[in-house]
Amino acid sequence: MIKIPELKIGNLVAKIPIIQGGMGVGISMAGLASAVANAGGIGVISSMGLGMLEDAYLKDFKKANQIALREEIRKTKKLTDGVIGLNIMVALSDFDEMVKIGLEENVDILFLGAGLPLKMPEGISGEYMKKMKTKIAPIVSSGRAAKLIFRSWDKNFSHVPDAVVVEGPLAGGHLGFKKEQINDPEFALEKLVPDVCEAIKQFEVKYNKKIPVIAAGGVYDGKDIRKFMELGASGVQLGSRFVATDECDADIKFKDQFVNCKKEDIVIIQSPVGLPGRAILNDFLKDVKAGIKKPFKCPWKCLKTCDFKTSLYCIADALMKARIGKLESGFSFAGANAWRVDKIIPVKELMDSLVQEFEQAGV
Repeated sequence: MIKIPELKIGNLVAKIPIIQGGMGVGISMAGLASAVANAGGIGVISSMGLGMLEDAYLKDFKKANQIALREEIRKTKKLTDGVIGLNIMVALSDFDEMVKIGLEENVDILFLGAGLPLKMPEGISGEYMKKMKTKIAPIVSSGRAAKLIFRSWDKNFSHVPDAVVVEGPLAGGHLGFKKEQINDPEFALEKLVPDVCEAIKQFEVKYNKKIPVIAAGGVYDGKDIRKFMELGASGVQLGSRFVATDECDADIKFKDQFVNCKKEDIVIIQSPVGLPGRAILNDFLKDVKAGIKKPFKCPWKCLKTCDFKTSLYCIADALMKARIGKLESGFSFAGANAWRVDKIIPVKELMDSLVQEFEQAGV
C-alpha cells in the first residue's frame, strides 16, 4: 500500500496533499479553513465579499471588506497552527488591498484566481517577494496561461510563483472556459495537468526549485486524487466536498442543497461578470433565466468585469443571501460532482476517508 504523500510548497508542508478551495461569499471562513488545516490539509479563506456579512458594509463596502478579512485571518490563526491560505480573485476591484492584507497578516499562501496575476500591487517587488514568508500560487485553466504568468514574473520580478493550481471545467463557481469547452474532452483536467506540468518545467530548472502543480475541478474522492497525482500533480484542491461538513461556515440550508440535489440540478449559468459558472438550480436561478429582474443597489462595484447596470441581479448579494440560508433570494455555486454528496460529516472524517480511498486505490 502506497501512503499518501505530503505536499511541500517551498518550506511549507501539509501532511495531506489536499487543499480546501476558497469559496465566497463567506462559505470558507475561519471555521472551515482551521478545521482543514488541523486535519493536515491546507485550509483556505475566501476574501470575496466578507464585508457583506458586516452591518456597516452598505456605508463603506471597501473598508468593511478589509476590516472583516483582517479579523477573519486572525481568528483562523488562533484556531490552528496548520497551513492557512487566502483565495483572492484577480478580478476584484480591491485586489491590491486584499493581497497587501494577506501579506501583512503573514498568511502562509495566497491563491490568486479569476484572472491572470501578471502584476502585483505597488511596492511588492521581486526582491520583496524573494524574502517574504507568504507563498503565491496562481490558479490557471491551461498550460498557456501558466506560461504567460511565469514568463511575466520571470521578466519583471526575476522570481516565479511557488505553486500553481490548474482548475478544470468541472469546478464550481466561475469557470475559465468558454461554454463549448466545458464538456470538450480536449479541455478535461486529465489533459490540463500534464500540460501545466510541462509548461512550468523550464522555470523549475532555471530557479532550481520544485513548483508543485495542484489539480482542481471535479476532484471528488481518493481515487481521483491518486489519478491526478499519477499524472504529475503534487496535490489536489476540493471545494464542494467541504461544503457538506459540520465546520463549513455556511447556513445548514445552504449545506442541505448539496445533500439533496440531483445530477440534473447542477447547471451552467451565465454570470453578470461575463463568465460561465456552475451552480445548483433553484427558483432564484429559474427566475433569472426567465428574465425576471431581482432589484438591487450596487454598494460598490466589487468585481472589475461586472456589468451591474444591465444585470438582472447582484451576484455578490445573491451568494451572500444563499450563505445565510435565504435561498429564495440567492443561489449556490457547486462543482459538477456535488450531487454525489449524501451527508454532512466532520472535516476530519472527510479527510480520513479521502486518505483511505487514496491508499486503497493503489492496492
